[in-house]
Amino acid sequence: MKPIWIVDDDQSIRFVLEKALLREDLPTRSFTNAREVLAALELADDDEQQGPQVLVSDIRMPGGSGLDLLDKIKAKHPGLPVIIMTAFSDLDSAVSAFQGGAFEYLPKPFDLPRAVELIRRAVDESQREEVAEERMVAAPEMLGQAPAMQDVFRAIGRLSQSNVTVLITGESGSGKELVARALHKHSPRANGPFVAINTAAIPKDLLESELFGHERGAFTGAQTMRRGRFEQAEGGTLFLDEIGDMPFDLQTRLLRVLSDGHFYRVGGHNSVKANVRVIAATHQDLEQRVKLGGFREDLFHRLNVIRLRLPALRERGEDVPALTRHFLQVSARQLGVEPKRISDAALAKLASFSFPGNVRQLENICHWLTVMAPAQLIEAKDLPPEVMAAAAGAPVQAAEGTAATAVPAQAAPLPSPGLEREAAPAAGGAAPEATEGLVGASSWESGLEIEAQALLAAGRTDVWDVLSRRFESRLILTALANTRGRRIEAAQKLGIGRNTITRKIQELGIE
Repeated sequence: MKPIWIVDDDQSIRFVLEKALLREDLPTRSFTNAREVLAALELADDDEQQGPQVLVSDIRMPGGSGLDLLDKIKAKHPGLPVIIMTAFSDLDSAVSAFQGGAFEYLPKPFDLPRAVELIRRAVDESQREEVAEERMVAAPEMLGQAPAMQDVFRAIGRLSQSNVTVLITGESGSGKELVARALHKHSPRANGPFVAINTAAIPKDLLESELFGHERGAFTGAQTMRRGRFEQAEGGTLFLDEIGDMPFDLQTRLLRVLSDGHFYRVGGHNSVKANVRVIAATHQDLEQRVKLGGFREDLFHRLNVIRLRLPALRERGEDVPALTRHFLQVSARQLGVEPKRISDAALAKLASFSFPGNVRQLENICHWLTVMAPAQLIEAKDLPPEVMAAAAGAPVQAAEGTAATAVPAQAAPLPSPGLEREAAPAAGGAAPEATEGLVGASSWESGLEIEAQALLAAGRTDVWDVLSRRFESRLILTALANTRGRRIEAAQKLGIGRNTITRKIQELGIE
């Protein structure tokens, strides 16, 4: 096992931690300053020697602070858990450095059993993340170990050398466009363009021009000739998403293209040859649409040459852990922050959630957790209220279809300006008053109500204390993040006194 590296200029601190960790069969290596650590890391990298499993560092040391050391280590070893030891007077610095990626903070003077437990937790997390990273290194463009997803992958493989038309079915948010892109990537047309269009998102009057293009003067505003999506996808693949919503008269034109490979631009008189592979997708039951007269039967049979059904996420719960880690990595890259880790307990709760919004909902939850979870390790208590309420068996308003993309905003226990999708300036450009609420119908009060319902349903008798502490902790942490850890300024913004925020930090155990 890799050793725990301890960095502190205080010999007594090093001695106490070394002895306590050795009693737990955890090997150690000690350093007196940051320079020694960086030099040892260079040797470990060059000679492939054992680096640290976890690094525990003081903040204030001669020859470089622990926060500077944290920055340098995270630049080269982003997955290494770093625990920062800090005196109470250093709390401002510790909070401001939280976004630098520290695993946790250990306040001085520390309780030795608690320190060992924290280090043990960091070791467990480090080992789990090493395994997860190994799996992610060679991760394909699509993730899935569930049998239903393996069937999809096998089908993509069988179709890899084919130009046949494919119809992808599945619920909204299940990843139909990813399947279409994979079909294109592994086809003989991979070097050609992949062009996607959502037929349900474009008004009927514009959709014909979008698909087939138009000639100059074909209608008011058509000042130049425009190539449509079929021409743009020449030699490649055209993905028609939500094909079930295509207007009936346009279905006739699409059938003609699929039948003989020719079409006319709007207002045009010359036939255009289309060398395009068509992949269509829908969340609707097209057979039922045909029976109701909303979809042409001949077009359905023309599209339904090969059908791929994409399973809903609730049908592939075993894929949730890998997808969650992947989306946490993606969200961290998008936001320019350190990727957060997630505990086994939190993953278990996520895996048991029904995900009405499918993979898209999980992706948004991961983005919300990247922004809102208070620590680098996401615990079960940090999950959005709708996940917690579902796990507790409490009634919850389930999102439908793509509306699930708004779940993270609804789930936030504390609103944050700029994070809520519905937050918008009032008429005339003026910002709304804070007392009016930031998220309208999907307010943080609704999230609080759901959270309370979950706790009450679980039979808890300390609901007031639990939610009050979480509310105050989140409020203080948000203010400290806003002021980069400056307590006095944070207290002023919250409208409380300096002594009050200091007392609350101690009472709530904010580190």
